[in-house]
Amino acid sequence: MQALSVQLYAVRDALAADLEGTLARIAEIGYARVEAFAFVEQAARLRRALDAAGLAAPSVHASIIEAADPEPVLEAAQEVGAELLIDPYLPPDRWRTADDVARLAERANAAAALAAQAGMTLGYHNHSWETSTLINGRHALEVFADELESGVALEVDTFWAAFGGADAPALLRRLEQRVKAIHIKDGIMPTTPPPLPDDAEGITAVMAQYTAQQQPAGRGEVDIVASLRAAPQALRVVEFDDYAGDIFEGIATSLAWLREHDA
Repeated sequence: MQALSVQLYAVRDALAADLEGTLARIAEIGYARVEAFAFVEQAARLRRALDAAGLAAPSVHASIIEAADPEPVLEAAQEVGAELLIDPYLPPDRWRTADDVARLAERANAAAALAAQAGMTLGYHNHSWETSTLINGRHALEVFADELESGVALEVDTFWAAFGGADAPALLRRLEQRVKAIHIKDGIMPTTPPPLPDDAEGITAVMAQYTAQQQPAGRGEVDIVASLRAAPQALRVVEFDDYAGDIFEGIATSLAWLREHDA
């Protein structure tokens, strides 16, 4: 079984109320790794809390590809001990044409060179528009991957890749070793990909209908088993964008399911 982690965004409300207590509870559930977000302004405190809980943060989320000043991000990621620095979001209007994607890849390659100098690998995490947008019959995310330097990684969110119309396991197989992490996220999927508006606000509204229906791994309609088999090398990161039940129960259930099914 590959290494398991949990994206702290899933427990963001608890984290905001009690950072140290929330991390301790995650460790009690059985996780040894977390994926940090929104950590740049409190990197030193987060590192102390991680150490106290016996947790590591091998991957982190922070916007860097289009950052005016990437140095604070790099320094904070180093502070928390990250090995994989993942940019979690580039807006939908950046992915419309081949030229758009080429510009993003150029910026990602430049950011990756800075990350490498700091001892880290740069990655990018998709949402739905990177697969719903087709460029010459291919998902924009694949076109993006073709333009990246060999050392740049991807963290594929299989829920949102499928939401955008991709066959997630097949996509993972095509992306191969570039995939260094995957988000384990289950839930109710649309029968056919819903049309997405042109603006980010509209897209968010459509996506929100499905984030509210997310479920622990194995309880929804996402083919997680096939996705795991398609990316055996990737760090598994449990995530919920939203969850109607107790979130700690949700991440515990996902962990138990992965221990049983991720051979």
